[in-house]
Amino acid sequence: MASRREADRLVEEGRVKINRRVVKRPGTLVDEISDRVEVDGRPVNLPPSRIYLLLNKPSGYIVTMNDPQKRKTAAELLPPLPLRLFPVGRLDRESEGVLLFTNDGELANRLLHPRYGFKKIYEVKVKGYVTDQQIDKLKRGIFIDGRKTTPDKVGLIYRNRQFSYLRLEIHEGRKHEVRKMFYALDLDVKKLKRVAMAGLTIKGLRPGFWRYLKKEEVIRLKKQAGLLD
Repeated sequence: MASRREADRLVEEGRVKINRRVVKRPGTLVDEISDRVEVDGRPVNLPPSRIYLLLNKPSGYIVTMNDPQKRKTAAELLPPLPLRLFPVGRLDRESEGVLLFTNDGELANRLLHPRYGFKKIYEVKVKGYVTDQQIDKLKRGIFIDGRKTTPDKVGLIYRNRQFSYLRLEIHEGRKHEVRKMFYALDLDVKKLKRVAMAGLTIKGLRPGFWRYLKKEEVIRLKKQAGLLD
């Protein structure tokens, strides 16, 4: 419910009780099972040690937990929790779709590392008719900032003279990677949605809504990341 520094301040102000007695000394040890801790007369309960939460991020929200410029943030869409979560990877302001939040740093790092091969699937709407030649260039790889980026899979969903829809599967996580690939081919991205990440999808989850991961989903991710046998 507070940072360590803020907790020390609460103790110094006499607002914390252990077993109904005011605590005088910061750093006092408690038994988290048998001791009763109160702040301002209200009991403090430990939250689950690890939280895994999936958000279907809508367009117009930046991925940060706090923004000094007071723009809309993805954090505003999450439930109030007595612990700090952080996003696993990024989606730019206008992009939509799967976004995982957790306080499990070890799993988050492995989900983002190309070594573990976790796939991210995007559906991209671009202006105009995407040619077979442009699709072939995507499949062969695009040089971005001096480095070649190659999607694992590229598929055409639909195209006409006004718009084309493509599906990309990648395992890297470079900043604005998907948009930059299309910009390199002079294609104007009108909509970018991440529909899956590490096997997690937004199926049945409306934009702006979230859900906790199921126990079996967490176990599967940890096994894939080599954190469980």
